[in-house]
Amino acid sequence: MKKILALVLALTMLLSVALTACAENIKIGVSIWSSTDTLGSECKRIIDAAAAALGDVDVQYVDQAHISEQVTKSADDLAIADCDGMIICNSASAEMASVIKTCDENEMYVAQFFRVIDPEANPDEYAQACASKYYVGAVHESEFDNGKTLVTILGEKGCRKIGLEGWEPGDATFLGRWEGYKAGVEEWNAAHADDQMEMLEPQYGRTTTDTGRQAAEAIIDANPDIDALIVAGGGGDTLLGALAGIDAKGLTGKIAVVSTDFLPDLDAKLESGAMAAESGGHYADPFFAFLMVYNAIKGNYETSTDSFYDMVFPYMFVDSPESYANYAEYFTGEELPYYADEIVELAGLSYDDLAAACAKLSVEDVVARHAK
Repeated sequence: MKKILALVLALTMLLSVALTACAENIKIGVSIWSSTDTLGSECKRIIDAAAAALGDVDVQYVDQAHISEQVTKSADDLAIADCDGMIICNSASAEMASVIKTCDENEMYVAQFFRVIDPEANPDEYAQACASKYYVGAVHESEFDNGKTLVTILGEKGCRKIGLEGWEPGDATFLGRWEGYKAGVEEWNAAHADDQMEMLEPQYGRTTTDTGRQAAEAIIDANPDIDALIVAGGGGDTLLGALAGIDAKGLTGKIAVVSTDFLPDLDAKLESGAMAAESGGHYADPFFAFLMVYNAIKGNYETSTDSFYDMVFPYMFVDSPESYANYAEYFTGEELPYYADEIVELAGLSYDDLAAACAKLSVEDVVARHAK
């Protein structure tokens, strides 16, 4: 009988320890346009890898399709799900007013990824973010430089009339890229008085293959003499639709296409001429936002009521099968930019050191760490 009682007591203690361990896990929500499209699935893969490596955090996803009401509702849904924090890729910066309010009311930390609130374009939301104890910060690229670089690549490839396909009017990231595209055109024209470049006003293809194709076909039908098309982004499916529309018209290789969002078969599309160049490799944005929120919840990153953390992530550019090959070896397939032990190490860094690691990430950086 004593042995039975001892066994029961031991099992009870083990169960209690297990339940306590589970109860200690923090929960971080992810509000994303799609966790299943080309870019979104890569984001999910690296976030899941981070959660698995850290071992003390659960993740809950909400897909909101960049539809404004769903974006704001996602914060409410994650608060109801008892998340301790969340990361979000919103559409318009104005949506962050509601998101931050929800997070303040529910003491839920939040960080943006692929996004930052512009103090000039959205001064009220920017002030609200600075004043919020629970708004941790943002991880984003320099969209202006990204757009300018892509237009310069098109100019160097001989393109002079460029169509432009956005995904959502008013989207903060698209607006930043558009400013860069326009600056690239202006700089090209200033340097080439007798060889001018023209960029059309944007048409919008939202975030599906069908709508992306419809927008691309409408641009071509109205402007059959374009020699280039910028598909600004939207998660990857918009680009796939645009490429399908171009191919259906027999114009693959005749219209130079550039975009931001790496496709899984980008090497083949560069080889065939379907793509002229692409910027991307940036699915680690949410990974760093995730670590920022994780550390805020843990009390390791102190948040303030007059500023927030602003982390800039580097873009990568490829314009040939050769330039893509090195990227593909260390960023696609089964590989991730960081192994599990490296993720644990990154999670233990100060904010400044984490920001430095973020800025350092490149193909060369990964090769140096992972090359056999």
